[in-house]
Amino acid sequence: MEASLLGRYFEDFTEGETIKHNLSKTIFESDNNLFSLLTMNHHPLHTNKQFAENSQHGQILVVGTLVFSIVVGMTVPDISGKAIANLEYEKVEHLAPVFINDTLYASTKVLEVKPSSSKPDRGIVYVETTAFNQNQLPVLRFRRHVLIQKRGDSNE
Repeated sequence: MEASLLGRYFEDFTEGETIKHNLSKTIFESDNNLFSLLTMNHHPLHTNKQFAENSQHGQILVVGTLVFSIVVGMTVPDISGKAIANLEYEKVEHLAPVFINDTLYASTKVLEVKPSSSKPDRGIVYVETTAFNQNQLPVLRFRRHVLIQKRGDSNE
């Protein structure tokens, strides 16, 4: 069986570079409903059309943690596909509401690339990801530290 080419090795990251992710996702009502049920988030802003229509935004809001989960997933082929671990997520900012039928896109800036001081076969990549809707409006931003293996130190 051939190994997947998913992800980048530690050496493939450059401080200051911006990675535009190829994956995108339109959020459908079924996505939001299922996520609400799975995570037990039954707030009527996410599940009740009449309630949402009478709210500040006038329509159903997509659950914020669903937006976060989708965007993290969109970055896997470029950021964490070769990760040993996601060490930390920080500074998650919901910048604008996301609605049913919005399409999400994302890009990631590499903030720091640091070899591990204790294990020579890996390093830590510190990145900031921003998600945008179909109108190029930023809707989410977060940072994370990812522990990523170096090239040649695994079963490639």
